[in-house]
Amino acid sequence: MNSIKQKKIFFLKIFVIFFFIFYISYSHAEIINKITIKVNERISNETILLFSEINLNQKISNDKMNEVLKNLYDTNFFEDISIKILKNELIISVLEFPIIDEVTYPGLKANKIKDALNEIIILKSRSSFNNFLISEDRNNIKGYLKNIGYYNAKVDTLVEQLDNNLVKILHKIDLGEKAKIKKITFVGDKIFKDSKLRSVIVSEEYKFWKFISGRKFLNEQTISLDKRLLKNFYLNKGYYNVEINTTFAKLVGKNEFELVFNINPKSKIFFNEIILNIPQEFNENNFSELKDLFKNLKDEPYSINTVNDILDKLDKITLNEEYKSISANVEEKIVDNKLDLNFVIQEAERLFVERINIYGNNITRESVIRNNLEIDEGDPYNEILQKKSENNLKSLNFFKTVSSEIKEGKNKNTKIINISVEEKPTGEISAGAGVGTSGGTFMFGIKENNYLGKGLAVDANATITSESFKGTIGIENPNFNNSDKSLFANLQAIEIDRMKANGYKTNKTGFEVGTNFEYYEDFKLGFSTRSFYEKIETDSTASARQQKQEGDYWDTFLNTRFDYDKRNQRFKTDDGFRSTYTLDLPILSETYTLTNSYNFTKYNSFFDQNISTFSFYAESANSIKGDDIKLTERLFVPSKKLRGFEKGKVGPKDGSDFIGGNYVAAINASTTLPYLFENAETLDAVMFLDVANVWGVDYDSSINNSDKIRSSIGIGIEWFTVVGPMNFSFTENISKADSDVTESFRFNIGTTF
Repeated sequence: MNSIKQKKIFFLKIFVIFFFIFYISYSHAEIINKITIKVNERISNETILLFSEINLNQKISNDKMNEVLKNLYDTNFFEDISIKILKNELIISVLEFPIIDEVTYPGLKANKIKDALNEIIILKSRSSFNNFLISEDRNNIKGYLKNIGYYNAKVDTLVEQLDNNLVKILHKIDLGEKAKIKKITFVGDKIFKDSKLRSVIVSEEYKFWKFISGRKFLNEQTISLDKRLLKNFYLNKGYYNVEINTTFAKLVGKNEFELVFNINPKSKIFFNEIILNIPQEFNENNFSELKDLFKNLKDEPYSINTVNDILDKLDKITLNEEYKSISANVEEKIVDNKLDLNFVIQEAERLFVERINIYGNNITRESVIRNNLEIDEGDPYNEILQKKSENNLKSLNFFKTVSSEIKEGKNKNTKIINISVEEKPTGEISAGAGVGTSGGTFMFGIKENNYLGKGLAVDANATITSESFKGTIGIENPNFNNSDKSLFANLQAIEIDRMKANGYKTNKTGFEVGTNFEYYEDFKLGFSTRSFYEKIETDSTASARQQKQEGDYWDTFLNTRFDYDKRNQRFKTDDGFRSTYTLDLPILSETYTLTNSYNFTKYNSFFDQNISTFSFYAESANSIKGDDIKLTERLFVPSKKLRGFEKGKVGPKDGSDFIGGNYVAAINASTTLPYLFENAETLDAVMFLDVANVWGVDYDSSINNSDKIRSSIGIGIEWFTVVGPMNFSFTENISKADSDVTESFRFNIGTTF
């Protein structure tokens, strides 16, 4: 009985508590017959009512009044708010924040930085002033300046009171000097040499002659990019669990820092079992090629590029199956040093894209962004295409960040895709110089990758050597008329002065218009037409046949290019091959010279950190009318394909002049020697074999066409110096012609500005 009585008392107490809470919340609720707003000067009554979310004849409780207060404070329009009810009248009294008349940056001259700061601050011109947000804006400004290299910038913020409840904000900025990278260091069990890792990252050490490059300054965004590049490099070498643990800058001098990358690659991981799970409705025969690839990958080192290639192939196959609403994911499992992968393709609920919103593109036109999307409004929603669209935007390299958000649409079966981008500078200025046994070279270039926000690439560059000048200015639309085909045009000016060495000089000016596109997976086609005006001058030292070619020429060619690229990666390739064929067909010409060129390169890695290559090159130039080709159309062996011989001093000779030939061929083999200088961080070695020939003299059958195989073997050393990379080669000739000029030692050194 006592227990029953105790339970009744307990439930009675609970009832009393709930009744009390209900009474407090609702007993004082009143119906509002009138709403009065006081003291507001700029903000209209209608706006205040809109934000308060309250209406006449509405019952209002204490909880609702607190909600109204919160709603109005959240607008950031009001410094103080009070609410009370008198005889069914709701009285809202507000004290408005001052309005910001102007935001200035005394001491800061660069308009580019001012524009960027205006984007990131919260308290902008014509918005309401809030003293609590001043310190946040000051921190945002300091953070941005640090991001772009001004580590010692000083920011003082003042607020000046004006008439009519206005204020002026002054962010006084002293930028100081940009923080320079004095030294770049890699620590930890990094596996690879510093020289190789330096070639992966973007940042570079400061040198006094680097007056153009911005990569010598400490920049947090660039450091983040460096970390991603390093991580991808290790992921492609099999180090699945690599960690770039810490990246920090250490002050080593006045405004000079040491940039340190701490690398922990962990154990190398190899592919094991790779499984594909697809819906029953899919035709398994379409995936047979992919399953064969899975078998070949077993026991191969892990590579993130390989995984991405598999995903791309899965995308194409599943989309060809016409299943519009699918999702894909990869399940990973590591046992010891083996990685099992399970690619799962699933049919998803059939949904449609209601709307695609794009935010943050202040420069890039929306049409450029939409042209790179794989999915459009009204299409069935597809997770694979949505992710691919995001990756397409990232690959444009127009944006610092790209992110997407999927939200529910108005209808149950619709989705809204919100794409947010943060733009970044897309222009580049570059300059470089090199000197070696073959002479000196200077290069300068300017490039804009997103001209006028239209996604157009504009490039102007010039290269000068001891005997030549080449200048080009061009424009390219990488996705002309949303066709996945690039359209390009350029102007070229070329001058070659061999008056002292060969007795002739040529000036060539013209233009080219063409297109490139992917015809099949990894197989690209290119077509263009080129027209040039050329003037050839000779002197008395030239042969009689050469002097006969003096004059003016106008030539028009149709150029075709076939490019089959199966390299595993474009940078530091260590597997796969690339095969290219180029044909120059004369349309209107004095000599009607037809030129064929073929180049094949195979890459292999026979052991850890080794890269071996085998290449074959052949080119021919002949007149389809049987005429003599011009001096400038004659062919020479590229110096990099025949080491051990002086540049341009191999092959047929007319008197004392090396005149080149109608045919060229070369075979090259090389392999790196990673253990030769294993403990030398800045030295790398390579062993090579070069075999080549140049022959054929169409204009004089009495000249020896020098049809003899030239060959050499040697060792090359690359030394990463404080100035830049320096290359040495020591060569021994195996076979040569008597007239050839040989060299047993060659060096080149280059740097950028």
